[in-house]
Amino acid sequence: MVQNGVRSSRTFQIVNISIMVILVFLAVYPFFFSIINSLNDGTDLRRGPVLLWPRVFRFDSWEKVFSDSSIIKAGMITLSRTIIVTVIQILNTAIFTYAFSRPYLKYKKFYVAVGFASMYFPGALIPTFLLYNWLGIYDTYWVYITPILVGNFFNVIIFNANYKAIPESLIESAKMDGANEFRIFFSIVLPLSKSVIAAISVFVAVWIWNDYGTTLFFTQNTDLQTIQYYILKLIMSNAGADQLSSAASQNADITKLINQTGIGRTTAETIQLAAMVIASIPMIIMYPFTQKFFIKGVLLGSVKG
Repeated sequence: MVQNGVRSSRTFQIVNISIMVILVFLAVYPFFFSIINSLNDGTDLRRGPVLLWPRVFRFDSWEKVFSDSSIIKAGMITLSRTIIVTVIQILNTAIFTYAFSRPYLKYKKFYVAVGFASMYFPGALIPTFLLYNWLGIYDTYWVYITPILVGNFFNVIIFNANYKAIPESLIESAKMDGANEFRIFFSIVLPLSKSVIAAISVFVAVWIWNDYGTTLFFTQNTDLQTIQYYILKLIMSNAGADQLSSAASQNADITKLINQTGIGRTTAETIQLAAMVIASIPMIIMYPFTQKFFIKGVLLGSVKG
């Protein structure tokens, strides 16, 4: 019986590790695939994608992306927006949820109804456009900040579950010592909520960083483009160069032009991959610093009792 138990445990570990290795490979390889193909020569890549290492290593696609000064401005717009909105939104949501979690809050059912209504019936595009225009934030930097200073009601639900895990006696003892609600929140509740704050911060930051719809629908000024919208424009603008390269085999003059300008070294595909990798790097760097708290926050509420 003992040998059967040991054998079953070993089999389970082998199967479990094999599945984990496969899942890690499926998660990591697409990013690795994008890197190696973006570092490959554009003309050579027409023979087929590279799978393990660039056949003809070239840094031209990355250089072309970085040579465009607009990517620096787009990156700063996206970075500043991500930091400002994430910090203020998390703080506003945490404060609101603390008040929402108090049993003596008046009109609590009304707030619940409004919160769930906002989740299931979001505003449509045209009413949102009219509202932004009326507020005077259309085609301004504030269109990236003002509308999302308060998070989704789903985040309120997650924060509320975290606050319920804090012993009520701790809060009551603080009140007996003369602490007001703000002192209790900033000195007790907020420090005990690091895990959930880190988890929600990651979700919010990634969502804001990857957002290009706000730029597409609510701005016209090219100085206000975000990095994701920049990538979209970059792909579209380089489609012509891609077609020019594909026509080289049928026209000697086009081939000569490509050799002179270096267009054949980069294609719309390699530039697209390079831009996507560059745009992903900040989020990849951020995750290791929040991983410890992120895992705890994600598991919040999964264990009862």
